[in-house]
Amino acid sequence: MERLRALLKRLDGRGYKAYKELAGSYRGPWFQLLIDHVQPDPFAAPSRVRLLMQRDPAQFPAEWLSPPWRRTALEDYLARALAAVIGQTDRRKTGTGNSGLIAVDAPGQEILPRTAVKVTEATIELRLSIGLPAAGRTILADAADRLLAESLPGIVRQAVGELDRQRLLRHLQLADQQQAIRQFLREHGYVCFVANGSILPRQSGVSNRPLAGERVVPFQSPPSLEVAVPLPHREEPLRGMAIPKGITLIVGGGYHGKSTLLQAIERGVYNHIAGDGREYVLTDASAVRIRAEEGRSIAGVDISPFIQNLPFGRTTERFSTEDASGSTSQAANIMEALELGCKLLLIDEDTSANNFMVRDAKMQKLVRKEKEPITPFVDRARQLYEEHDVSTILVLGGSGDYFAIADHVIMMDEYRAIDVTARAQAIAREHGERQREADSRFAYPAPRMPLPASFRSLHKGRARVEAKGRETILVGEERIDLSSVAQLVDESQSRAIAEMLWRIASAADGRKTLSQLLEQLFADIESKGLDSVSRYFGSHPGDLALPRPYEVAAALNRLRSLRVSS
Repeated sequence: MERLRALLKRLDGRGYKAYKELAGSYRGPWFQLLIDHVQPDPFAAPSRVRLLMQRDPAQFPAEWLSPPWRRTALEDYLARALAAVIGQTDRRKTGTGNSGLIAVDAPGQEILPRTAVKVTEATIELRLSIGLPAAGRTILADAADRLLAESLPGIVRQAVGELDRQRLLRHLQLADQQQAIRQFLREHGYVCFVANGSILPRQSGVSNRPLAGERVVPFQSPPSLEVAVPLPHREEPLRGMAIPKGITLIVGGGYHGKSTLLQAIERGVYNHIAGDGREYVLTDASAVRIRAEEGRSIAGVDISPFIQNLPFGRTTERFSTEDASGSTSQAANIMEALELGCKLLLIDEDTSANNFMVRDAKMQKLVRKEKEPITPFVDRARQLYEEHDVSTILVLGGSGDYFAIADHVIMMDEYRAIDVTARAQAIAREHGERQREADSRFAYPAPRMPLPASFRSLHKGRARVEAKGRETILVGEERIDLSSVAQLVDESQSRAIAEMLWRIASAADGRKTLSQLLEQLFADIESKGLDSVSRYFGSHPGDLALPRPYEVAAALNRLRSLRVSS
């Protein structure tokens, strides 16, 4: 650190680009500071630094690092602690642009594997962004000295050295309990669990935090679906609603909580922090939210189980379009999810194409089946479960034709869940007017092989690939729209996907299937860490969070240059 101070003194008053000389490693009294990337300008993206310290086994025992979900929870907690201390620190502006900034990739309500903090058997590594101080574009050496030698170590010491050990232990125990619930679901044939007392509504459409106030109704399971789950670190089992495999409908009037319940279930593929209200809402990890997505591109997807016999003999077994309709996009979204092994489809009638979901008896009489290319989902959902073990949870408010195929029907009445299965099935028997239109088995999608030509701009090094917020990834001049990918929850996941597209592009040879490419990619991540996907590998990939294979595939499938063989 004395060498760093001497270097800063020499740089004082020079042009901002001279800060480049700081890149390197500096030893402090109890830490090592690594300056990996120096911003070229005070208004540019901040510099990237790492602070490395030895792991104290007395403070962080080895059992906190294993199994893997505990290590994820530990790293998550440290990132939150660091973000909290940074947020509480009085950071007066010390120059122009990003001068004086200290930031970490802060987690949200979900607990995701991240690169912001890395804990090994020997070390703890904290990865931050900083703004090196300047007046205009002139180096402020004294301010940089205080930032690097005093403020940064002080924040880390407070966050890591003075953390609440009991609170951290509860964070790890919650991870154990969430893992136990997931294991319970697998062993007993359930697809999701919603604990009694869960707070499902959010503050607003743009806030992921729980709604508070006297009018909030805690969730309570219908008695017929209630189970007791034994959990570690807890004397009494946890009670709540467990939804079995099969077809489950969530019905009820508008604004009574149907979509709120489904949104909690779709986010249940991730663990949540204590106090979120959904920390004990857990869902099959393969669940995919399906919706219509008019205008998206589709590349070589077999949508024939849902759509065939198009006018002029156009095939749907390898369907491609630059501008999908609502029904074709929804069919493609389902088939793409099945291609990757999805075992639970989550669908809301409000975000679906009406003609894809059902053709009622009156329309069947007016438009003969031979003149209708679409086989609606109502006639395929049962087949998907019985022939391929793919379950469906479906929110409905306007069509009762699904009653005839449902295993369970849950009615939301003023945010209270009621089991109305028997009544719905009785209604289906009384009013069975509609004719089933599926006349063949459900053909599972054939694997698709992305062709190297899909990534021509990446292979030639012409294209930049970067995330712009959570919903957009830019590949050169092309914009991948992820706004309809509901289970992509963090901008850091989008940044990771952008990095992964480079890896997929280099591995795609026209012979490996999309599933194989993703399996290899995630196997590498498991063995080498999420760092390995980054172009900063070996230095500072500190702002990535792990997406699921389904969200990575969703980005690839929306790449308009994608070309496949099957």
